[in-house]
Amino acid sequence: MDKKSNLDFNSVFGLLLAFVAVIGGQILEGGHAGSLIQAAAFLIVIGGTVGAVLLQSPIKVFVRGVKMAKWIFFPPNYSPQSLIKQIISWAHVVRKDGLLALEAYVPIVKDPLMKKGLQLLADGSAADKLRESMEIDISMLENQQRQSARIWEAAGGYAPTIGILGAVLGLIQVMENLSEPNLLGSGIAVAFVATIYGVGFANLVCLPIANKLKSIINEQLIMQEILVDGMAAIANGENPRFIESRLQGYCI
Repeated sequence: MDKKSNLDFNSVFGLLLAFVAVIGGQILEGGHAGSLIQAAAFLIVIGGTVGAVLLQSPIKVFVRGVKMAKWIFFPPNYSPQSLIKQIISWAHVVRKDGLLALEAYVPIVKDPLMKKGLQLLADGSAADKLRESMEIDISMLENQQRQSARIWEAAGGYAPTIGILGAVLGLIQVMENLSEPNLLGSGIAVAFVATIYGVGFANLVCLPIANKLKSIINEQLIMQEILVDGMAAIANGENPRFIESRLQGYCI
């Protein structure tokens, strides 16, 4: 479960398509792509949004959420069939050599939850105790990941409002320089571009990232449930064929 998959081209294509559509539409309407580049508007929207999210979130949650953003392009491996195959191989080992034989696999496994489950099995833990212990870890991990994913959802809520704030600041600059026509253009540009940045950053970046992270977390939760269910079945001494048949239900 700890392995990373290849580049998610769907995410790359979706992000590129969104930005090309916006910039292409601007050009088709007779505008210039360069007019969408405003450093002041960018600073107001991005800086204000990050500041607001930092204010509401503990730094650990914020940092973890930023790191999780790489899942959009390189998501964790989701391969329930491979996991089921691995569990069934352990079931056959136990059937042939006993639970203690699984101890040889503990150093090889990298995933913390899988390593813990194998160690509990090798130690002869009862199925209900094994399930209870692993489900606590799963619950805590899921809670941490969902909290971290919510920073993107929060950013998607703050960005449009901060974009409006940037627009108001630009209009204030315009009002202060009515006697100097050469300064009006920059103020108006900041006003409108800040709104575009706020709405665009929220709806083209933050909210899609938040929703995709939730989807990935759900996929990982299914993998973890397969693992716990399979290991509990091994602890109960169930037949490998029966274990496989039951675990295949997660793949429907």
